[in-house]
Amino acid sequence: MLILKLYPPNPAVMQNAASARWVLASLSLAILLPSLSTSIANVGLPALAQAFNATFQQVQWVVIAYLLAMTTLIVSVGRLGELAGRRRLLMTGILLFTLASILCAIAPTLNWLIAARAVQGLGAAMMMSLTMAFVGEVIPKEKTGSAMGLLGSMSAVGTALGPSLGGVLIAGPGWQAIFLINIPPGILAFLLAQRHLPLDRPAARRPRFDHLGTLLLAFTLAAYALAMTMGRGHFGLLNVALLLAAACGTGLFIVAEKSAAAPLIRLDLLRNVALNTGLATSALVATVIMATLVVGPFYLSRAFGLDATHVGLLMSIGPIAAALTGVPAGKITDHLGTLPSTLIGLSSMAAGCFALALLPASLGGYISPMVLITSGYALFQTANNTAVMGGISKGQRGLISGLLNLSRNLGLITGASLMGAVFVMAAGTNTFSSASPEAVTHGLNITFVLAAGLILLAIVMAIKAYRIQPVKPMLSRRA
Repeated sequence: MLILKLYPPNPAVMQNAASARWVLASLSLAILLPSLSTSIANVGLPALAQAFNATFQQVQWVVIAYLLAMTTLIVSVGRLGELAGRRRLLMTGILLFTLASILCAIAPTLNWLIAARAVQGLGAAMMMSLTMAFVGEVIPKEKTGSAMGLLGSMSAVGTALGPSLGGVLIAGPGWQAIFLINIPPGILAFLLAQRHLPLDRPAARRPRFDHLGTLLLAFTLAAYALAMTMGRGHFGLLNVALLLAAACGTGLFIVAEKSAAAPLIRLDLLRNVALNTGLATSALVATVIMATLVVGPFYLSRAFGLDATHVGLLMSIGPIAAALTGVPAGKITDHLGTLPSTLIGLSSMAAGCFALALLPASLGGYISPMVLITSGYALFQTANNTAVMGGISKGQRGLISGLLNLSRNLGLITGASLMGAVFVMAAGTNTFSSASPEAVTHGLNITFVLAAGLILLAIVMAIKAYRIQPVKPMLSRRA
């Protein structure tokens, strides 16, 4: 009561704060659903293989189609949001994601399901690309870190929920439920966005959309993603051909952007050292995080003889640690600044990687380093996203948000292929059903020595870019 008398509440401030909370609730759901849909689908692959009488390679496209659509289009939809309106496009993405979830649940054939997952990935691209862009528009700058931390927590919650929730739903109602579970929160996210997100301001002049650049970028990213995912880590002639196609696509994209009247990505942005550092470190860190998801299940099942239920529970510890760290990470970033927070997060990840590589094989020697890695990741991601998004003009937020998500997705795809291949080579076997605990442990050790090296590289890059302002004034020029 004394505080209220000394500092009477300002109704306008209270109304703005309440509106910001509802906006964050909408954005939190919009970031949680794509993460949940990624992790829960992985758990459902065995059930889908049985339901559709398909091989593992065939049902794997249920995951690949989703990741391909999301990775290929995430930059383009971010740019499209600047032109067509972020609110309108985000609501379209939520609606598309929710409707595609229904189509997945009623799929009569595997091809139908794969196509519906691609549409769901398009909706997820819109949701992930535009949520961070809204933070800079509706949240005060001094609270940006806390908001980014909340969104990071929700993403981690979605990833953590997937294995356990998916197992329960498949054992109960059936595989259809892992898609139907998206519908209630999808409807709620749509209604909250419709009610609370700020209206799109009509622009006096809308620049043209770069159709050629969009097609070339989509082709390049699709070729790279397919090269990394096809063959399950074993590179053949097709993988090499796809990588060459991606390289050619990159060259053509650069040529097209130089001559475009309204380029999808202004090439002068890519000369900004601080922005490049933020994107590159994000990709490196995501590569390491994917290593924990790829290597962890094989290590826990073969080294300790755990069944699938216990493996799933232990695999959830990391995302839970990240979820619990997300909101405190935002407050730490607001208090210490982005560079110290970035270095603390990366140092925690490096320590966890070295511990996994050097500690004797034990459950405690796995869980403790994993908590270090994932909590450090939550702090790094919050600080890095805040640094990159903090100084960007309104006209570039959607594009840069899309680039951040793209760097993360490319890191995840690269990690699944590169780190998985290192693990297989280090273990000395491709048949893990009969691999010895010693071989699997050796594979884990070598994999995380490499992972620690990648994190140390990210630390060096972050320190080197310290003297460069996070975002140059050039970002405020006309897009």
